[in-house]
Formats: sequence, C-alpha cells, structure tokens
Amino acid sequence: MTTYQDLQAKLGRGEVIILDGATGTELQRRGVPMHGFAWSAAALDTHPETVRAVHEDYIRAGADAIITNTYSTARHVLEPAGLGDRARALNERAVALAQEAREIAAASRGVAIAGSISSFRVSVTPVEQLEASYREQAEVLAEAGVDLIALEMMGSPERAAPAIRAAVATGLPIWVGFSCLLDDDGVVRFFDGGPFTDGLAEELALLAGLPPGEVAAIVMHTLTEDTAPALEILLRHWPGPLGAYAHSGTWVDPEWRFDHQISPEDYLGAAQQWVEMGARIVGGCCAIGPEYIRLLKERLS
Repeated sequence: MTTYQDLQAKLGRGEVIILDGATGTELQRRGVPMHGFAWSAAALDTHPETVRAVHEDYIRAGADAIITNTYSTARHVLEPAGLGDRARALNERAVALAQEAREIAAASRGVAIAGSISSFRVSVTPVEQLEASYREQAEVLAEAGVDLIALEMMGSPERAAPAIRAAVATGLPIWVGFSCLLDDDGVVRFFDGGPFTDGLAEELALLAGLPPGEVAAIVMHTLTEDTAPALEILLRHWPGPLGAYAHSGTWVDPEWRFDHQISPEDYLGAAQQWVEMGARIVGGCCAIGPEYIRLLKERLS
C-alpha cells in the first residue's frame, strides 16, 4: 500500500490526519536568514541540514504528512531573485530533504510528502507567466517523487486557477489550501479582497474530475480566529475531505513577526472546533511549530 493510500484509508475511517506545521517561519525561528525576495527558498542551498531537521521534528511530533520547502521555489519567484537557473535543482533538493527526513525519523510509520506550490509573489507576475511557472514546478515535484501536491495560499480565484490546472495535470492527489480573512463586517473574503463565496465554485469545479478521496479542500494560511468562519463556507460548497491549517502572527516582508502568538493549548482548542465541524486534515502554518503538532497528534488522533 502506498503512503497516500494510507491517508485515504484513514480518511475513510473518519480519522484525523495530522499535517506538519510551518517550514519557512520555523527556519527563521532557528536563525536561518530569509532571502529578501525568495524567502525560505535560499535555505535549501545555505542551510539544507536545518531544512531536513525541521521535517524530522514534525515527523517525530507525529505528523502523518509533511510539506516540502517549495513554497517559494517556483521560477516566477526565483528568477527575480537571481536564482532562476536553480529552479529545478532547488525543487529536487527540497523533495530529497523531505524524503531523507522520512527515512531518518519515520521508522516503520507511513508519512506522506506533499509538494508545495503557492501563490507567493503572484501579485507581481503576469498570469501567462504563472501558467508556465506552475506547470514546470508541478512536473518537477512529481518527477522527484512527492506523494501529493499541496496548493498553498490560494487567495485569489484568478491566480489559483493556473496552479490547480498544473497540479491536476500531474495525476497526483491534490490538497487545495484557500486563504481567507474576516473583514470588519464579518464577511469572509479571499486575500485579494473578493468574497470567499465568489469564485469558489469555479475553483472547485476544476477539481471535479479527480477520483473521490484524492482531492481535499483546506482553509490554509488564514488567521486562527478566521478559520472556522471560512471552513463553514467550505462545508456548504465541498462534499469531499476538508481540512484546516491556520497561522498566528503577521507577515512583514521578508520575515514573519511572531506577535500575539497563540499558545499550543489555545491552538488545540481551535483545532478541536474544526474537527467538530468536519475537518479531517489538521496542521498549522506560519509560526505553528513542532510543539503544536505534537499536541494535535496526542489529542486529535
């Protein structure tokens, strides 16, 4: 049985799959300098041992799936950073480090590896360039041996569509992470400002042809307190597996600020609410570290 089939079996039994926590902000927390444009991508060259150690720590904390450090390694991010000639190599190295971590830390336990493709820096990239960039990254991740594709921070229907198409073309399972915020009027919106309900059906329609169980919709890269309202909307629109993967703190380019940090215990309380609502894939992103994932594993599994 393949690793992803293990996850499918857990979902079929109604069990909770524990995702990892943050990679980029955890590298920053451990003293790895963030690149001024490509954020955590440069760490694959400068601090590969730390990248692998972060993956190992999440596996030892109990994660059933870890996400590669490829959030900011698409060509449209690397070229302006002067790293365009390293696009294939950096994506391949990221997958290799995750695979090495699994071999070292997982023992006989199955741990899936999700290849991250994100919307990082899309606001300064033409849509036609995104198509080629996403397609290239998805193909490299698939060839390198990831078990599934994780689309992170899909905060705009127009910008998410090319990423979804590229992921679908690989034939791998896909977890789509939608990023939202709650405005002052209590309306859930995409990060680009549009209402979450607008465009959501169009994005989900791009996933309709995938086999049941091989696609999940996740509220991801969203403030912890805004995640439940967004998840409630997903519940009305998506009949398949659901997940939640929130963050804590604020982004001040090119680093994360760990201000007003939620405690592991309070994050667990929020996660328990998400599970009660129907989420079966739960982890954490920016500022959510191994100690949070360990508690989720102990209390949610």
